[in-house]
Amino acid sequence: MSTICETTLRVRYAETDQMAVVYHSNYIIWFEVGRVELLRQLGFSYLEMEQDDLNLPVVEVRCRFKHPARYDDEITIRTRLTQMRSSLLRFQYEVLRKADGQLLAEGESVHVVVGPDMKRTHLTGKYREAFHTAAENTEPKAICAGPACSTSSSDTITKKGN
Repeated sequence: MSTICETTLRVRYAETDQMAVVYHSNYIIWFEVGRVELLRQLGFSYLEMEQDDLNLPVVEVRCRFKHPARYDDEITIRTRLTQMRSSLLRFQYEVLRKADGQLLAEGESVHVVVGPDMKRTHLTGKYREAFHTAAENTEPKAICAGPACSTSSSDTITKKGN
């Protein structure tokens, strides 16, 4: 089992449709929120990767909807790295309602590693090591949830105490 990052946020009114159900494309955005937090948990930001001329474009994404999320639900995005190659990463996601633990959606995204010229390249140094550790970790030890993470009204997720 790989390292798990849990990120909590609250469904905003703008994310829902006329039935007060979350519009489907928002789940893909929430996957990104979870993925970016997982990178921070690994010790770097996506911005740092970009500054080091490494980008991770999405080449495949899927989402299976199980139950609806609704306006004002507090949700948890559970993210893990399930596959790592020198130029490919696969992330898995679960979106759960925090109040009852109900699985709302699950999915995955596949990313290739490219340089600024959009040509495939390989993960380097600290990134390769961090992703390898995350993919191979047998204990889901580092979980950022509850008091460890919080969200502001601008949806910026910050770790408390860091």
